[in-house]
Amino acid sequence: MSRFLATGLALVASLAVASCAATPVSAPAVVQSSVVETSAARPDLVILVSIDGFSPDYLGKGQTPVMDGLVAGGAFGPMRPSFPSVTFPNHYTLVTGLHPDHHGVVGNRFTDAQLGTFTMASKESGFWDQGEPIWVTAEKAGVRTGTMFWPGSEVEIHGVRPSQWTPFDQGMPGDVRVDRVLSWLDLPAGQRPKLETLYFDIVDTAGHRNGPDAPETRAAVASVDASVGRLVEGLKARGLYDRTMLVVVSDHGMAATSPDRVVWIDDIIDPAALKIGYGGAVLTADPAPGREAEVQAKLVGRHPHMECWNKADVPARLVYGSNPRVAQIVCLVETGWLTATRDRPVTRAGGAHGYDNQAPEMEAVFIAHGPGVVAGRRLTDLDSVDVQPFLARMLGLNAPTGDGRAQDTLPVTTP
Repeated sequence: MSRFLATGLALVASLAVASCAATPVSAPAVVQSSVVETSAARPDLVILVSIDGFSPDYLGKGQTPVMDGLVAGGAFGPMRPSFPSVTFPNHYTLVTGLHPDHHGVVGNRFTDAQLGTFTMASKESGFWDQGEPIWVTAEKAGVRTGTMFWPGSEVEIHGVRPSQWTPFDQGMPGDVRVDRVLSWLDLPAGQRPKLETLYFDIVDTAGHRNGPDAPETRAAVASVDASVGRLVEGLKARGLYDRTMLVVVSDHGMAATSPDRVVWIDDIIDPAALKIGYGGAVLTADPAPGREAEVQAKLVGRHPHMECWNKADVPARLVYGSNPRVAQIVCLVETGWLTATRDRPVTRAGGAHGYDNQAPEMEAVFIAHGPGVVAGRRLTDLDSVDVQPFLARMLGLNAPTGDGRAQDTLPVTTP
C-alpha cells in the first residue's frame, strides 16, 4: 500500500481486489478484434493519460487539486510496474497487458539479433510487433484512436497505425499537448477518436535532475495537474466530461540518488569485459568476446548493493529473462543506488528508476474517473498489466489475452 493511501485514504477491505500475480504467458493469444457486449458502464470516450515518473506520494500534498478531485470522485490505487521499471517497457506494458519479457520492449535500450540496437529514438516497427497495443486492437475493430506521444505510437504495428498521432517533441508544452487531443474531438463524427492517449514527461525529467522531493519536481507536478485541469475543462466545454472515462496512470515512481550511493563497476570487473546495454539503476550487459569466463567469475553473484544473474536465473517474480532480447547478464541494484564506471562517475544527487518493481519508491499510480465508476473506490495489489484489459472492457473490445487480469479492475465500476 502506498504511503499516500496510508496517510490520507482509508482502504475499503471488503472491496479489495485479488492478487495480480497472473501466470506469465509467452505471447498474446491471437483473437479476432471485435466490439463485444458487457454489463459494465460504457463511456463514449476513453482517454488514457500517462505522467512519466509520477509517484502516488505526489498526490494529496497541495500540488494536485485536479487529480485529488479525480481520486475523490473515482477509483484509485497504487500500481506495481513491470521490471525493469523504466519508461519504454512499462508504457508498452500499460497498453498491451504484457510484461516486457513478453511484449519484447525489454529496456530503453536493447539489442535484437536481426533488427540491431533499439534506443528510445528508434522507429523500426519490428521492435514492437511482439505485442498488440490497445490502439491497434481498437483500429482493427473499427474504433478510431488518437495517440499523443505514447511509445510505439509513431510506428506501424501489425500493419496498423492510430487514426491520429503526433511525432514526439519533448519541447511541446503540456497545454499544447492537451489542446491537440481536444482538437481531435472537434473533428467530424466519423473521424473523431473514441480512444485517446496523452503523455507528459516533465515530472520524470525534474525527478531525475533534482530528486523526487525537490521543489522543482513539485513544480512539475503542479504544472501537469494544471494541464489535466485544462483537459477536464475542455471536455466539459464540449459536453463530453460526464461521458468520458479518464484514466490517469504512470509508468513508475522515482527514488532519490546520491554520489555517495554508487556501485563502481571498476571495483568488480574491468569494464572492458562488458558490453553494457543499460546502466544506472538497473544493469544489463553481455560479456565481451573471449571474456565470458571472467564475467561469470567476477560479476555473476551477490555484491554489496547489487546482485547479478545469468538471464536464465533471474528470479521468476521479476518475469524477465526468457526473451532473446534480454542481455546475458541482469543485475538488480539496491533501490537508491546507481551503477557507474570511473570514467563516467555520478557527480550529483538526483533521482532514478529501474529498480525492483516491488520497491515502494517504484510504485506507479492508477486513477479512473468516469461513467459508472464508484466514487471513493480503492484498489490494492494492482499491476500495470491490468490496465489494458480494463481499457478493452471500457471500449467493449475483444482484446488479445495478456498477463493482466480483468477481475483486478472490475471493482472500479458498478456491474
